[in-house]
Order: sequence, then C-alpha cells, then structure tokens
Amino acid sequence: MASWYGGQFHGRKTANGERFNKEGFTAAHKTLPFGTQICVRSMVTGKTVVVRINDRGPYSGDRIIDLSQGAAQELGMLGLGIKPVELWTLDDDADRCPSFVTAAGRSGGRLAAPAGRGSKSTVARDKNTGRVKATVPARASKPAPKAAQKRR
Repeated sequence: MASWYGGQFHGRKTANGERFNKEGFTAAHKTLPFGTQICVRSMVTGKTVVVRINDRGPYSGDRIIDLSQGAAQELGMLGLGIKPVELWTLDDDADRCPSFVTAAGRSGGRLAAPAGRGSKSTVARDKNTGRVKATVPARASKPAPKAAQKRR
C-alpha cells in the first residue's frame, strides 16, 4: 500500500537532509538506502513512475511507501488516498521501469495479485500472465569481492 504527501512538507528537510520538493519524484521508505531508485506501479491505474528514496516512513498502517505529490500525480493517485502498488528496485544507473513492468501496465490485462501477508517468498509469479512482481523491495545481490569470498 502506498500513500502520498505534499504541500505541508514542501521545502522542509527530509531524513537525508535535502529539501522536500512536492513536485519531484521522490519517496519515503522505512529501510531502503537513500538514493535507491524504485519503480512503482499502481495496481489501480497500471501507471508507473521511478522515484528516488530520500526520506523515512511511512509509519502508520500497512503502507510500504510514501510518495511525493508529483509521483502520486504521475500514477493517477491524487485524491485516492492509500492505494495498492507494486515495487521494484532498480540498478543505480537505471532511470526507467523495466519493460516487463511498463508493458504489463499498458496491456489492460489483469495485474498480478498481491501476495498474502506473512509470505516467506519475496517474489510471486502470476500464473495467468507469467509476470513477476516484488512483494517486498529487494536488491539483486551482487557477487562478493574476491577477497571476501571463502577459500576452499
């Protein structure tokens, strides 16, 4: 679930020290590192947006992300309050959502259903569409440096 925040926080400092811009494409998350790029898809509208984590929160309800007003507007969420979303973390150099995410949103077909609470899996596959969605944000693991690898 996602919510959004805007006007009352515009110009105030975020948790990472920068000034909040309600028109920007930023978001608050409880644990993801600052600067992490996230692809967010609305499960209501199917629209997507890329946001950068620059704040902490949300701290109420079962919300996983708090979007800036600009990002919420891009998703068609303004006036909708709290709505279901899907999240994908992106590589540091990525500036757009993966093609499989955007293609799924434009198809007009059924979006993947959210995984049940308490699910141990971080990825759920929608059997009807073959699409994969992240149920919790997770970065792809990078191989450890050779010095850190165990020797056999």
